[in-house]
Amino acid sequence: MKYKLLTAVLAFLSVGTINAQEQGQDKSLYIKGNALFIPIGILNAGIEKQISPKYTIQGDVFISPWKSFAGHKLQFYSASVEGRYYFKEAFKHWYVGANLALAAFNAQKWNYWNDDIYVNDNGESFVTSNIYQKGFSVMLGITGGYQFQLSDRWNLDVYATVGTAQSFYKGYDQTTGQRYDKPEGLNRSGEIIPYRGGIMISYKLK
Repeated sequence: MKYKLLTAVLAFLSVGTINAQEQGQDKSLYIKGNALFIPIGILNAGIEKQISPKYTIQGDVFISPWKSFAGHKLQFYSASVEGRYYFKEAFKHWYVGANLALAAFNAQKWNYWNDDIYVNDNGESFVTSNIYQKGFSVMLGITGGYQFQLSDRWNLDVYATVGTAQSFYKGYDQTTGQRYDKPEGLNRSGEIIPYRGGIMISYKLK
């Protein structure tokens, strides 16, 4: 599944590059920030560049610096690149995109935010609200979204991305520092999840 998705991403970006070479017109450039995360101190900002009448390419970063948020670890740093195809014209209305992202995290899974008991393969017991994961992920996904034009220079970009996340991590008990999963090596997990989304406020630079 993930290899087919990677092939689709590369094909999508290749088509955009070919179209860009065939077009010699001026290209618009927007900077943007995610309004959903600003109130809780998380930065999600990016830049989107037009490469042809209907294609753009976007790069963005996501920075959640919280060593403790509501009593839970929530450090998450990621960078992604995305090729987008607009059905009407660049920066207007509906679009689809192909996304590739890399992330590093030191965080606690959302489903561990409780005081249930976790028992590992060795029969050791841990309180789930005390355990967390530290590692990195590679993500490939498909984005869907819609851009509203607010004025000549301001847009509102509503979007979401779903795809495969391949994660490599170690699990720890934050009270003792002990590994709760296994004594050495990395765990690996793969799943289909929504991993990006929000409401980007965009400003046209040119």
